[in-house]
Amino acid sequence: METTERPRTAYHHGNLRAALLERAEEMLDVVGPHELSLRELARSVGVSHGAPRRHFPDRQALLDALSEAGFERLGAELDSATAGLPRAPVAGGVVDEEAFVRHLSVFAHAWVRFAVRHTALLELMFAPRDRPGAARLRVAAERSVGPSARFLAAAPEGAQTTVLAALQGLAALIGSGMTGERPARELIDDTVRTLARGLLPR
Repeated sequence: METTERPRTAYHHGNLRAALLERAEEMLDVVGPHELSLRELARSVGVSHGAPRRHFPDRQALLDALSEAGFERLGAELDSATAGLPRAPVAGGVVDEEAFVRHLSVFAHAWVRFAVRHTALLELMFAPRDRPGAARLRVAAERSVGPSARFLAAAPEGAQTTVLAALQGLAALIGSGMTGERPARELIDDTVRTLARGLLPR
């Protein structure tokens, strides 16, 4: 099955695993995870049809590797965005509301930027994990989001799930164009204000 109209140059040298993952993510945007084929991936990169199996024994292994790499990139972007924040949102057990909202805003903008740029990849990363062997991806998810989301410890239990669900939904709306003419930045800022009102102790 042909998955793209773009001609691909043959793969000659370097890191085959990285080349396969890069091309697989491009194909993921076009055909989705269920139609992503190791054979078609090999043809597209310019290697023998059996070459990808040296790195990915089957399609699920490829999808898992894509998810894990996606979590690493998401974590790096979240960490980079929040690294320059000057103050912790909690000091001596007291929530600094201004610092908390600042953390939440920076985190939200970074998350939605990534989600809108990598819609298909993010859907794959957060697909249901009710099969054997998926624990590794749950660990990867916690490792990627955990450090930059520590500020949510100042909020009630379950805050991280609430925030991520809201941001995922917002990113989906923005990516689909269903938000009309309003700039994404305004929509994110409104969402941050609404979340902060619900999360901060009163």
